[in-house]
Amino acid sequence: MDTLLIIKAIILGIVEGLTEFLPISSTGHLILVGDLLDFNDDKGKLFSIVIQVGAILAVCWEYRVKIATVVKGLPSSAAARKFAFNLIIAFMPLATLGLLFGKHIKAMLFKPIPVALAFIIGALVIIWAEKREHKIRIVEIEDLSAWDALKLGFAQAFALIPGTSRSGATIIGGLLFGLSRKAATEFSFFLAIPTLIAASIYDLYKHRDLLDLATDAPYFAAGLITAFFSALLAIKALLRYISHHDFIIFAWYRIAFGLIVIATSYSGLVQWTVD
Repeated sequence: MDTLLIIKAIILGIVEGLTEFLPISSTGHLILVGDLLDFNDDKGKLFSIVIQVGAILAVCWEYRVKIATVVKGLPSSAAARKFAFNLIIAFMPLATLGLLFGKHIKAMLFKPIPVALAFIIGALVIIWAEKREHKIRIVEIEDLSAWDALKLGFAQAFALIPGTSRSGATIIGGLLFGLSRKAATEFSFFLAIPTLIAASIYDLYKHRDLLDLATDAPYFAAGLITAFFSALLAIKALLRYISHHDFIIFAWYRIAFGLIVIATSYSGLVQWTVD
């Protein structure tokens, strides 16, 4: 067992868990941290996708009562079927566009400078959205219509651009569409379940030739476990935070992070990859 690889896996697991549900782009952070750790080859990129399952398990644990209620209620509860149907509808735009354009997007944009620019542009969108007057018409996620779910699905699809943030696109889209902060944030959590599980399964199947379970299992396990616990902390912290604050602080973080990447790249302080 390679101790250095275990350490890299743990670091990336922590990064994934802490950033997956905050509007700061887990993919962008994983690309950049993976670059610094020299773990951005094909297997490293696959690893970054698979450890998302750890973060999803954290959501499932945090909302285990709600999920169990929905699953049990599917045969008899109209509300449960509506909730599940809304998730399916919201999942479809990103899934469809990802299948059609994901390969081209990865080839062109999964690089530090495009990610840094996406960080900054996303920050400006957050600031603009927060400065607008919020007219709340949906307080709880149970109040979402199928049309609302579809709109949130298209908002999430912007996350195909690395550095945009899947959760950020969904949450800010929710605010623009009239959802409360709590409803927008919680729906982004639930929508992550089918989205990230599907992405992990798809990439595992597509790149199964890169895997050697006997060798890779310890590293994947280390990443999944650390992603689970760090994501659980991030989820609880974000829910507490949004009850009293807006998302402006995340916008300033994104701008600072993006500028640091650009500055270190052009100064030569950090040799970010370019291919």
